Amino acid sequence: LDERPSATSIVIIVHGMASSAEESYVVRATQAAKAAGFSSLRLNLRGAPRDGEDIYNAGLVEDLHAAVQSPEVQGYQDIHVLGFSLGGHLVLRYALEPDAKVRSAVSLCAPLDLDRSCRHIDGLGQMAYRWHLLRGLRACAGALHQRRGLHLSLGEIATIRSIREWDEKVVAPHFGFRGASDYYAQTSVGPRVGELALPTLLVFGDKDPMVAARDLAPSLAQLNERTTLRWSRGGHVHFADSARVLADTMSWIRAHS
Repeated sequence: LDERPSATSIVIIVHGMASSAEESYVVRATQAAKAAGFSSLRLNLRGAPRDGEDIYNAGLVEDLHAAVQSPEVQGYQDIHVLGFSLGGHLVLRYALEPDAKVRSAVSLCAPLDLDRSCRHIDGLGQMAYRWHLLRGLRACAGALHQRRGLHLSLGEIATIRSIREWDEKVVAPHFGFRGASDYYAQTSVGPRVGELALPTLLVFGDKDPMVAARDLAPSLAQLNERTTLRWSRGGHVHFADSARVLADTMSWIRAHS
């Protein structure tokens, strides 16, 4: 929690998959919020700090509701939610049924259709990115296994080779889905983007290796009048001019305070 004494607005910032609130792009967003005169809260998803408390999924909005309703946040006049990648998807899911004081939602580099995005990241050309994600996810699950137990052994966790397999073997059974396909069908915000109840800013990188533009197209065709779409030069959660993108994002948030 980074509080500005004179601020009347706060931005809750949510990290991406296999990341945490300490990631550089999250810290940069905090700095941009501070420069714009906002307080901010960097929110760790369940187990993200590798503390072994639990794991998270792309639709687990309960924790975001809890953060918004916490006394520290409720003291502000205006609340805004901002998320990167999987955190951006989570923010959009939340924006379907937001709390009363929340004025806007910002999603940067989010997958909208989880099934399509999973097929892309599990492709041959994305091996380096996929292994980066799986390494972080295994660390979170391993910590949970050591602290509280998990339905898979550490050996079984170590053999997982794709994001779909992770969702099939870890996420789906842990959260009561029938499998990865059921998880994607119930959780993906893509088919419902036309129902977003908040003013929403969507930002994507034109060279994003992890979220392909072709996989976004069917969802983007459904955007409503409350949603603003921006494309910026850059890759996944990092842009050619990240400082400008984040400053422009904070200006957009200010316009909706």
